[in-house]
Amino acid sequence: MFKRKPFFIVFEGVEGCGKSYQSKKLYKYLKKKNLPVLLTREPGGTKSAELIRNLILKDYFFKSKKDKFHKYTDTLLYLAARNEHIQNKIKPALLNNKIVICDRFTDSTIAYQVFGKKVDKKFIDNIHKRILDKIKPNITFILKVKSNIALKRLQKRNNKNRYDKLGKKFYNTAQKAFIKIGKNKKNYFIFDSSLDSPSLEKKIFKIVYKRIMK
Repeated sequence: MFKRKPFFIVFEGVEGCGKSYQSKKLYKYLKKKNLPVLLTREPGGTKSAELIRNLILKDYFFKSKKDKFHKYTDTLLYLAARNEHIQNKIKPALLNNKIVICDRFTDSTIAYQVFGKKVDKKFIDNIHKRILDKIKPNITFILKVKSNIALKRLQKRNNKNRYDKLGKKFYNTAQKAFIKIGKNKKNYFIFDSSLDSPSLEKKIFKIVYKRIMK
């Protein structure tokens, strides 16, 4: 029996790993069970955070490096979007005992900004202490994918964004970072999502359903 309580689920991974697909599939599974579930994403999730998202994405299409944000400006924009998202969507939903599924969260900042762009982790940790308000995922799914499979998936996308243009080397660095973050941690599950198989979504649903029905 489901005892209504807050539950926070996050999907992480590089572009083309299928995290958005799997988060939507999980959302549909839980909705069919008539559970109180909310699906959201980062950067974005609220009207104000989506405005910041658009600003960040637009920046990466400028050809001149002089026109691009400095890496710390870029990081601060991500964190500003996260603060809006937490205050106006995630926190209220959890206080209302909802199940929240988020496509990306804090681990993406560590993988991309710290490991990928060499932003000081202490800088990010200090801001997170202020804005997270002790909110952390109950479960994080990290999806790893072979680079050639990820590339094929990205090529099929109609709407490209900044993340689709970061390059193979950057993605390899980020993926290794995600795996390092989640390795040997009880609330993390690392799955290979290279195969387009319905078995993975069923596996994810079983893990979540078992946890929320405790």
